[in-house]
Amino acid sequence: MARFNTIDDMDLAGKVVLTRVDVNVPVENGQVTDATRIEKIVPTVKAIQDKGGVPVLLAHFDRPKGKRVDTMSLRQILPALESALGQKVQFADEAIGGDAKRAVAGLQPGDVLLLENARFYPGEESNDATFAASLAALGQAYVNDAFSAAHRAHASTEGLGRLMPSGAGKLMEAELNALDSALGDPDRPVVAVIGGAKVSTKLDLLSNLIEKVDHLVIGGGMANTFLVAKGIEVGKSLAERDMADTAREILDKAQSTGCSIHLPVDVVVAREFKAGAPSEVVPANACPADAMILDAGPQTVAAIREVFAACRTLIWNGPLGAFEIEPFDAATNAVAQAAAQLTREGKLVSVAGGGDTVAALNKAGVADDFSFISTAGGAFLEWMEGKDLPGVAVLVAAKR
Repeated sequence: MARFNTIDDMDLAGKVVLTRVDVNVPVENGQVTDATRIEKIVPTVKAIQDKGGVPVLLAHFDRPKGKRVDTMSLRQILPALESALGQKVQFADEAIGGDAKRAVAGLQPGDVLLLENARFYPGEESNDATFAASLAALGQAYVNDAFSAAHRAHASTEGLGRLMPSGAGKLMEAELNALDSALGDPDRPVVAVIGGAKVSTKLDLLSNLIEKVDHLVIGGGMANTFLVAKGIEVGKSLAERDMADTAREILDKAQSTGCSIHLPVDVVVAREFKAGAPSEVVPANACPADAMILDAGPQTVAAIREVFAACRTLIWNGPLGAFEIEPFDAATNAVAQAAAQLTREGKLVSVAGGGDTVAALNKAGVADDFSFISTAGGAFLEWMEGKDLPGVAVLVAAKR
């Protein structure tokens, strides 16, 4: 990809640095239940401070739709933020206006300020020029560390980048470098694992990947649709039968681009979708009429292991089966462990992303062994689909 500005390129000494972060974390009864996203912004905040800048954090929380909603205030994440940073964090009850200006004016070197939820203002999601200018007036530089929101052309993710000296934060930089190593300029051969329920939600993704990767492993309910497209009956399995023609087009396109598509050769079937339900392994073309496919079988796992062993780069989005329920997590776990081992041995660069994928890799106990795991959802998918991300494009433009 084209190069982009980073904190290392910026003169931040003595400047108030508007810093877009993603701290949209799960909260129950006013308490943060998973501080992972908060912890990931720490290197960027510290890097700004090390360069003599004062970070003023901009963020969103939930979907207040342009109105103030007390239960969506960022004030409730302050304790978790202070714990992660190891210091007191000031808070402004507004993102723009008098309270925000006074809070910024009182900042000293070493301070950190968190502004209120940017989505309390309708101008945030509409990328209103006046709202963006009001934000820009609070500081002298802009750092975007929220790759997970980079697919949105909002005032705090894109508008500010056109108004101020701009660069990527440490997390954004790591994310972009990892994705570039997986799809932009990867070591080949490249294999992509794409799972999930529906082909219809990942058409752009599949169409882009078959032009960029050497092997494409399809799992989950999506694989059932491809089996149907090949004339194979899948019983009561989840499958988009109306997408069979589209699946065949994808198979034909892959053949013309030289991308090898790998579908299950054996499957795990059951009559009930519940934990511990009686199950059996059958050939992929022998699913009983009264059963449903809930996982890939051991022969399929072995075949995927062989593909991994022959490749240098892996990009993964989506599980191979109903990984939330035992024993239908077996294939996903086994394949994830194979990828983790190859990564540990330095034989594979492994990049994964998407909510279900992260959950599956955590469940398999291998998340820490992958080269990079993206916590971004929509942005990660749109990047893999080959789409321009407004929050990234504006940083690339700032480099020119």
